[in-house]
Amino acid sequence: MNAVSVNRLCKSYNGVKALDDVSFDVAKGELYGIIGPDGAGKTTLFRILTTLILPDKGTALVQSTDVVKDYSTIRSIIGYMPGKFSLYQDLTVEENLNFFATVFNTTVKENYHLIEDIYKHIEPFRTRRAGKLSGGMKQKLALSCALIHKPDVLFLDEPTTGVDPVSRKEFWEMLMKLKKQGITIIVSTPYMDEAKLCDRIALMQNGKFLRIDTPDNIVASYPYRLWAVRSSSMHILLDDLRSCQGITSSFSFGTCYHATMDETLTVEKLKRYLLDKGHHNIEINEISPTVEDCFMLLLKEDGV
Repeated sequence: MNAVSVNRLCKSYNGVKALDDVSFDVAKGELYGIIGPDGAGKTTLFRILTTLILPDKGTALVQSTDVVKDYSTIRSIIGYMPGKFSLYQDLTVEENLNFFATVFNTTVKENYHLIEDIYKHIEPFRTRRAGKLSGGMKQKLALSCALIHKPDVLFLDEPTTGVDPVSRKEFWEMLMKLKKQGITIIVSTPYMDEAKLCDRIALMQNGKFLRIDTPDNIVASYPYRLWAVRSSSMHILLDDLRSCQGITSSFSFGTCYHATMDETLTVEKLKRYLLDKGHHNIEINEISPTVEDCFMLLLKEDGV
């Protein structure tokens, strides 16, 4: 039995499709990632699955319970951490945690073992108001509050957005520990590097799931040789690459540009072309694709 089963969900706002016929299943105990940029539809999907809004069409089950017909039951068996910090800013860390435990008819003491590894980082600041916490500390408090009633399924909507790299790393280490406790975790993120930490991922854009698979399988399916290109004139390099006959794709990736080429173009021909365009210190190195490269290819194939 799956922890979550979604069948042909649709949701529109003023004629714009936020979710377009989305279907997927999440196994019990799975860490499932929904990867996509802002506006892809991730938050709308999470709000439906956590009973905050209704779908226009389709069905969704969490622990075999319908999110529309049995919303009160759903709310007792899930934990939800929205993208925007939504705890009570004027209450202290301790007061927020006690409040959420009380709402679910439990106590912090009863389920402290669930949040101990997370809460110990902020416990020294338990008398500080939540609004005065740093981004990383707010993140840990929100996760503690989402876990305090021992949910079966945890929904985390872009939990690491706006958080420093150290806190991001700590947060994912916490998720791995929670997964070992048997909690099903569904997390959305715009960060492609977090995708590889999930058991399976869904690549999402414009309200649709473009691909669902394990991160390794998605990367292994990339069909082209991929090249990282640099030169002394990076500000014009991308335009020159896209103007080069034989280049089939090119986009910015960190400190370089990633490019693919057809059989008519060789590395030597590309170097000569760039030299003729006035580039110097040209570097063209074959590299392994990432999830982001696969996502960009899917967007191109989907006509985005």
